Amino acid sequence: MAVSGRIPVALTAAAVTLLVALPLKAEEGDYGFWQTLVNLVSPPKADNKVTAAQRQGPYPLLANPSGFSDGFSPGAYSQWQTVQLAPETGAVCGDGSPYKFFVNRVADTRNTIIYMEGGGACWDYASCSGQSGIRGARNPNGIPDDYMSLLNPGSSLVSPFVTRVSPFDAVKTQGWNMVYVPYCTGDIYSGDRVAVYDDPSGQNAPLIWHHNGLRNVRAVTGWLKDNLPRPTQMLSTGCSAGGAGSLTSYHPTRRDIAPTRGYLIDDSGPIFPTPANGDPAQFPSQPLMALIRNAWGLDAPGGPLPYLASGMPQFDLGELGSLYTALSAKYPADRLGHTHFWKDLNYSSYSYERFYPEIGDTPSQQAKEALIHARWDIDTARLAQRLNGLDNFGGYFPQYRALNESHCTTIVDFKNADIQAQNLQLKHFIDNVLDGQGKVLDASEEDDAADRAKPFNLLYWLVDQLLG
Repeated sequence: MAVSGRIPVALTAAAVTLLVALPLKAEEGDYGFWQTLVNLVSPPKADNKVTAAQRQGPYPLLANPSGFSDGFSPGAYSQWQTVQLAPETGAVCGDGSPYKFFVNRVADTRNTIIYMEGGGACWDYASCSGQSGIRGARNPNGIPDDYMSLLNPGSSLVSPFVTRVSPFDAVKTQGWNMVYVPYCTGDIYSGDRVAVYDDPSGQNAPLIWHHNGLRNVRAVTGWLKDNLPRPTQMLSTGCSAGGAGSLTSYHPTRRDIAPTRGYLIDDSGPIFPTPANGDPAQFPSQPLMALIRNAWGLDAPGGPLPYLASGMPQFDLGELGSLYTALSAKYPADRLGHTHFWKDLNYSSYSYERFYPEIGDTPSQQAKEALIHARWDIDTARLAQRLNGLDNFGGYFPQYRALNESHCTTIVDFKNADIQAQNLQLKHFIDNVLDGQGKVLDASEEDDAADRAKPFNLLYWLVDQLLG
């Protein structure tokens, strides 16, 4: 087959990767030495393409139109490639700009990680337009082509999961095909509604915003089926909104990509067990849940939530936290996990600050944090209890890390998310999900004294300055 002019560089990079990997034990899904050499000059083709039936019905898997250039070069190994998706696929960013994602493939394995980017949520003019800053939605102006450049470490170096070389945080996904799914719709990859948000100041025209997350994920899924081999092992993961997105999209993505072995790690994107009409005093996330169900079109007839429920009998539309139980039952052979910090002050602020006036009216930052954490503790305790009752869906809840408001356990590195009393590191939980046997690990830390006593971490401080 024809190869691009970049192949010599790709061949060199892939050959080095192959030679480095030779002493290691082969993973299920890895190609043998000779097949890998063949793959360097004749990249393996898709073997699980979208069927005619899958291109029909609710939330179909739609393809780029004939002749559309998506920018993907099958033999350009070990480099991030920008994949363009045409509007005909149903994919579009919140501002209406074209949606794109990024692929970094290797020659020696079929195994694939799908990493969903984090970055807030939105449901009004300020949060969707970018006026809300870090409490708004990521990428309000769409996705640039060079998004995975080293000049943009907020994406390209976000986690050891999607870094080829991380000597202090080795994880097997570093040798896999990597798919980086950027976030630009403000709806935790779950919405399907075009909203019009008025500027309260009246100074700007109304904002037309596409809460299009679900259709974007479906378009990515369709492209992967049509362009890459079916994975033997597949991990779906991400942090914050990306963690929540990996959870809400796991069933349709796993069903359609059809890996032999499926794994999920939702980092800091909890969907708390919360009845739709629950008392906020008992279920603190209820006001947020009620708002997003409407703002993102989740309950629309034939919309995102009915679509999920149609394939998972145990998913209760009246209690979105039933998603954990439903996934556990639907995929009993998969290994699934959730993790977040008890002292998270980011996702927790999204969850409560705008919905409880007493939090916003509190002049003391310390008192405000206490009110937020009191509600977070209620929700987290209920989620931890639910996960503890599921054999194949574990929960790992450390207390505190002096990085990113104790938000996201797997970004930057896997360090300092330890549970000292049980002699556990976050890496133990990750390895247990990806390589363990029997019940998935459950662990929770009781207090944050040991975490706060740790010495100053310059790297974390620098990252916090970068993140603002």
